[in-house]
Amino acid sequence: MAKAAFDPYRDALRREILRSELQRMRALAAILAVLMVGALLGANLLPDLNRRMFQGGIAGWMPLAAVGPFLLYELAALTFLRHRLAQDKDFPRPARFANALIETSLPGVIIVVLARHMDPQVVFGFWPPLLYFIFILLSTLRLDFWLSLWTGAVAAVQQMALALWLLPITPWGDIPEETVAYHASRSLVLLLAGVVAGVVAGSLRRQFENSVAAAAARDRVTNLFGQHVSPAVVDRLLTTSSELASEMRTVCVLFLDIRGFTAMTRIRPAGETVALLNDFFAEMIEIVDRHSGIINKFLGDGFLALFGAPLKDSSAAINALAAARGMLEAVDAWNQRRPQQALRIGIGIHIGDAVTGTVGSPQRKEYTVIGDTVNLAARLEALTKETGSRLLVSNSVYDAMQASGDGGSATDLGPMAIRGYDEEVRVWRLG
Repeated sequence: MAKAAFDPYRDALRREILRSELQRMRALAAILAVLMVGALLGANLLPDLNRRMFQGGIAGWMPLAAVGPFLLYELAALTFLRHRLAQDKDFPRPARFANALIETSLPGVIIVVLARHMDPQVVFGFWPPLLYFIFILLSTLRLDFWLSLWTGAVAAVQQMALALWLLPITPWGDIPEETVAYHASRSLVLLLAGVVAGVVAGSLRRQFENSVAAAAARDRVTNLFGQHVSPAVVDRLLTTSSELASEMRTVCVLFLDIRGFTAMTRIRPAGETVALLNDFFAEMIEIVDRHSGIINKFLGDGFLALFGAPLKDSSAAINALAAARGMLEAVDAWNQRRPQQALRIGIGIHIGDAVTGTVGSPQRKEYTVIGDTVNLAARLEALTKETGSRLLVSNSVYDAMQASGDGGSATDLGPMAIRGYDEEVRVWRLG
């Protein structure tokens, strides 16, 4: 049988449910410990009150015998759940129902014990039956409607069964506390409390699911694009679709390269080189983000930026041009501030149709663009070295510039031979 594919969303949800169950068990163990210690102190330190409340008083060890086993059981269950969580294993569902049955039986045990030392009718008006509500309330942390309903049903059945066993119940009578309807109504309230707890548990689970799903969707986008996508773009991707279909679309590609950086690395320490790149790229990335682009790839001392993908943008070319001009201005400002670390860059931009989509393995995928559009943008960036330019664009980008009413100056370099292309390509210099 083939092994089921790993689902990060389901795994994260399972872990959240186990952590919630762990929190419930801790709370219950603490409540049982407080209850046992309080009863022990009352039975042993307040003998007069002990004798008045209970016929002849109860033995000082009795609270330990009644509550102690349940506390030990809860601690053992808590240890078992921690062990399962450490091994990344789930808590079997049948065991959850069995655990709920055992836990919810504590109030019944206390009622039976106290009924031997008090009037049973008084016991049912005392605090032990109220413990059922604590177990029902804590069942919401199981994040399972049916487990909460089961807890309420167990409490209702036990309360009714104990009343029929310990009390002189009659179908109809003059004393309300001794009628079936009286105790049946109390059991009905316990059952309804289980239903309400189940609804709350279901609501909490949905909130967990929504939170985990949102985190998983954000992780998928982050894993797909690395950390090259601005938070605004991530939010837009999450509101559109979690899946990015492979398609042919119009995309504007911008290549940036730092001139002579390889030679600079020979005379600078590695730490200084990396710090310089990080500082410079931080400014460039902010500019790309500001103009609705994404950094698709870092290429050592350069990068590839996309406009119009993965989100469609009718102004992709205009945004790419604005980003390129912003980068040139930022470089000029950089060189004035840091003359000892002055940089020169070359930028090439082209817009056209390209194949977009995710490539890679099931464990690691990457969003990419493929085609002549990407290749030509890269060739234009390389051509800046030969022409002594800082910014070169293709004729299609220049046309988009003119169509938008952009009044920026451009120099026509005419048709130029481009490596890898049979026909010459018309190139424009903007910087």
